[in-house]
Amino acid sequence: MAAADSPSAALRRHDLCSRGIRLAGKMRSDVVDLLDTYVERQGLDASASVAAVEGVPAAAAERWDEQTGTQRLLENLAAYRAFRTLLAQMLEEQREQLGEADAALGRALAAVLLQVSAFAYHLEELLRLESRGPPSEEGAGPPPPPHLSLFERKLRGLGVLRELAQWAVRSARDLRQLAKPSLGSGLAPSPAESP
Repeated sequence: MAAADSPSAALRRHDLCSRGIRLAGKMRSDVVDLLDTYVERQGLDASASVAAVEGVPAAAAERWDEQTGTQRLLENLAAYRAFRTLLAQMLEEQREQLGEADAALGRALAAVLLQVSAFAYHLEELLRLESRGPPSEEGAGPPPPPHLSLFERKLRGLGVLRELAQWAVRSARDLRQLAKPSLGSGLAPSPAESP
């Protein structure tokens, strides 16, 4: 019996998924609060239309119900690695733009960045449990930020935070699906378990 199929591995997977669902819920709550603060401090309109952010996979997935558990974990991991890079860029830009004048926004960005990093590590642990180590980070992540005007950077930041909030919802949904008992091997749900 493969390690991923053993009862102890199934319990560990369920535990990791449950903790991941709680982490995703907390992260989403914090990101929504950060969005409100970001919009206010950056002088933006909360209803502003923002183009898709290059380098961040969209949280919406075509044929979501056809994906295996491993595919879901890999997509989540790629997204959170990209968010980690983008949030670090935002934090640096915010420090350059405002310095310590707006320490509260900087602390909130840093806190969400820490949560994103912890969540990426959590996803890596789930992949290790499945005897499939996480892919390397070399060459991963979004491209270097293009030279943008101050306003364009603000809009890009708004887009990053909005998409991160959507990913937190998708991640919780993916982990709920993965936490379901599986009669098959690995993290692939059986057809009866598909939403």
